Amino acid sequence: MLQGIVIKSLKRLVDERGSFAEIMRKDWYNLFGDENIVQANLSVTFPNTIRAWHRHRRGQIDYFVVIQGTIKLCAYDENIRELDEFVLTGENLQIIKIPGHYWHGFKVLSNNIAVLLYFVNKLYDYEKPDEERRPWDDKTIIPKIINGKRDDPRCDKPWDWFYPPHR
Repeated sequence: MLQGIVIKSLKRLVDERGSFAEIMRKDWYNLFGDENIVQANLSVTFPNTIRAWHRHRRGQIDYFVVIQGTIKLCAYDENIRELDEFVLTGENLQIIKIPGHYWHGFKVLSNNIAVLLYFVNKLYDYEKPDEERRPWDDKTIIPKIINGKRDDPRCDKPWDWFYPPHR
């Protein structure tokens, strides 16, 4: 896995009324370290939609949690041409830390909307945003390593968000 990416499973407590889950705690040092969360954002995305690629140039870190639906979240290091992909779903709550210097984005896999809650350690600067963007179908994103493997059939080809899943 790319350095700095952390996944933490979240505990959902279920009873006859429904469920409860802690999404973020300051004492989760293995996830947040000494970072302070300064902003929370909500993204609602329609099925089969791709929101990619972007990265942050001034140290922003994103912490993603899918509340509803399912997404494929990808992070790409263009220097070593390594890509990590994660499937996040509201059914199996996890929070994932993506250091902002990686190109990252996601595709909604579910047939319903995906609701993504994400926290950041830097306030959004309306005057001088730190985001750098690439098109979702950028042909220069060519991973030679995917999820730590060099023999994945998608390696050494432009990234294809629509590549059929292995069965």
